[in-house]
Amino acid sequence: MAFLPVEEQLEIIQRGAVEIVPLDELKEKLKKSAKENKPLQIKLGVDPTRPDLHLGHSVVLRKMRQFQDLGHEAVLIIGGFTAMIGDPTGQNSTRPPLTAEEVAENAQSYIDQAQKILDTSRLRIVNNNDWLGTMSFIDVIRLASKTTVARMIERDDFSKRFNNNEPISLHEFLYPLAQGQDSVHLENDVELGGTDQKFNLLVGRQLQKDSDIDPQICLMMPLLVGTDGSAKMSKSYYNYIGIDEAANDMYGKSLSIPDELIYTYFELVTDVATEELPSIKEKAEKDPRNAKHDLAFAITKLYHGEEGAKAACEHFEQTIINKQVPDDAPEVELNSGEAVRLLDVISDLNFSQSNGETKRLIKQGGVSIDDEKINDIGLEISLSVGEEKILKVGKRKYAILKGA
Repeated sequence: MAFLPVEEQLEIIQRGAVEIVPLDELKEKLKKSAKENKPLQIKLGVDPTRPDLHLGHSVVLRKMRQFQDLGHEAVLIIGGFTAMIGDPTGQNSTRPPLTAEEVAENAQSYIDQAQKILDTSRLRIVNNNDWLGTMSFIDVIRLASKTTVARMIERDDFSKRFNNNEPISLHEFLYPLAQGQDSVHLENDVELGGTDQKFNLLVGRQLQKDSDIDPQICLMMPLLVGTDGSAKMSKSYYNYIGIDEAANDMYGKSLSIPDELIYTYFELVTDVATEELPSIKEKAEKDPRNAKHDLAFAITKLYHGEEGAKAACEHFEQTIINKQVPDDAPEVELNSGEAVRLLDVISDLNFSQSNGETKRLIKQGGVSIDDEKINDIGLEISLSVGEEKILKVGKRKYAILKGA
């Protein structure tokens, strides 16, 4: 295939990137790729520690898709082996290791969702358990000899824990080496990751050098700030927008981000053309309300199509702006005189991810019945025959409760 000129490729590749190490070597790789008509191999490693993806995950996945659209080869590594070790999280703790069964289940869920972003016709999926799982103990010792404790302590979360006299297990030092060994095995040209992965990516680059392999370029993308405008997007912080969420929820949640994040979201999680970004930035500053609706529509359209985005926009206008109960609100029949926990009703409706999330919503005044806010997390509902009440959960979810 014919590759775009190097400068045009670089403009796309650099969009939203925090750092490319080293940029001059990337230019040379792109020149060589074009001259030899040979695509670069782009690596992204993921540990399937959680089965659900959100827009934060999409940032680096979309960068990989951009490389695909430029004609390069994408390799998605499922960390079947590394997920069973447990990666340090950067929050003074280590992710709990998973069983092989949990890894397999989460990996399939991850792949199913990632395929909403990546071009599956130009995607190779591999599992690092295939090569890491076959290493002998002497192989591991030889790998460990390629770095020093002093180098490992340079990693930010390790240094903080070391300085605070907090324990660091030896197996945690092996994690960056295992991830780096993936790069040695694949001999990839570029590795993608978030800014929190910079140390691991650089270890991979060094291990390739030690193995006389042309070292990879490390491209770091920012960690997307969540809808609360403060912490990185995470299900743990309830500030996420899932890529598998219903269109109405996706549209509404997108509208809840702070004004100062509008441009960042357009740049990192939408398909708007790069040349449109300056005018989008201007509109975000002068007319944030409408710019945010444009953003919500663009995000929802990516995952639900134009018709889905239009329907979500109309639903928002009906329920939020006009404060009407939507026509498609589900009806729930409750046996007359029988008390049912509100938590169970909301759970059965799939209006929240968990009882913990429902309790949080109740405490924050996000649940109401007939426009009266509920503050009792243990509330039980009992209706007489023919009695109806309107349940509202969050800003966008309605249900009609009926006594039967």
